[in-house]
Amino acid sequence: MQEGFFKGDICNRNDCKGILDEHEKEGGCSCHLNPPCSYCTFDATFCPECGWNAEDERIEIESKQPKYEYVPFKCKTLADLDRTKIDWINQAHTHFSMIKQGVFPIGTPVKDLIHAIRGTFGGRFEYLNENTGDFKYVAYTD
Repeated sequence: MQEGFFKGDICNRNDCKGILDEHEKEGGCSCHLNPPCSYCTFDATFCPECGWNAEDERIEIESKQPKYEYVPFKCKTLADLDRTKIDWINQAHTHFSMIKQGVFPIGTPVKDLIHAIRGTFGGRFEYLNENTGDFKYVAYTD
């Protein structure tokens, strides 16, 4: 038989025939301010026969989940670019364009560079230095 989870269900944990009930919750719903609120997400279901408690089970399951290390976000900068390929960073420009500033391997044909960085509606170079492999391109996006 399947285990019960709601008030009025039969428990069925380790052959327990108890009828599940709910503890009285404290406070009130504040979902109108910040849903879902703790009042609505707290599971107050329990079995009076075997002592099973839904909130204890949730805490036990969550404690067995793998812990993930926090890795802070780091923006890519010009110093992080890879000169062995066409690589760039995007920067805000206007409401219909963006700046793509980056690097490319020396000897890369300009048409290959334009194909990689071209905006939806084209664009223009602010500078292109084929000797150092640097560029700044305004891509028209909208």
